[in-house]
Amino acid sequence: MTEEQASWQTFGERSIYDSRWVRLGLTDVQAPNGQRWEYHVVHLHRIAIALVVDEHNRALMLWRYRFVTGQWGYELLGGLVEDGEEPAATAAREAAEESGWRPLGEPDHLISFEPLPGQVTAPVDVFLWRGAERVGEPTDTEEVGTLEWVPLRRVPELARRQELLGSGALVPLLYYCATRGLAGGQDEASESA
Repeated sequence: MTEEQASWQTFGERSIYDSRWVRLGLTDVQAPNGQRWEYHVVHLHRIAIALVVDEHNRALMLWRYRFVTGQWGYELLGGLVEDGEEPAATAAREAAEESGWRPLGEPDHLISFEPLPGQVTAPVDVFLWRGAERVGEPTDTEEVGTLEWVPLRRVPELARRQELLGSGALVPLLYYCATRGLAGGQDEASESA
């Protein structure tokens, strides 16, 4: 099938709900087979995430409860990109607010992705820091949980046990480990060598 055969046509979108966090639209679309209808599309604001890794190959994460899915698990630190703010600045700010640890140095852009492209726009940008300094207690009282430096060798096990909450933790951690040969089973001493 060629790209032309597989392309969808859009004829506009009307908003049926809009808030600071989410917008729901109905998009007038025509599928490659010629059928045309209004398709529900959820638009979420851009999210920026900080992956902070220390010299012992541990990632700074928050163990918390998410009532929407009824799950406990680990998350990376991050949040909504404010108007006019650069995503890397958002990730650093959110990390400090949620953890009391400020990322050190300039970040590396690790990865960007759309977690549910079939019906949701939810751009996510992930930035990597190789260290952080303790600057105090967390100031974001909504993001409550237990802060922990989690050894990266545990990532495959945590993913298997569904203890990495959402794509904002799974994608960056699995990508980081895969691109650095940290497939699990190594001890911290060999990881930091």
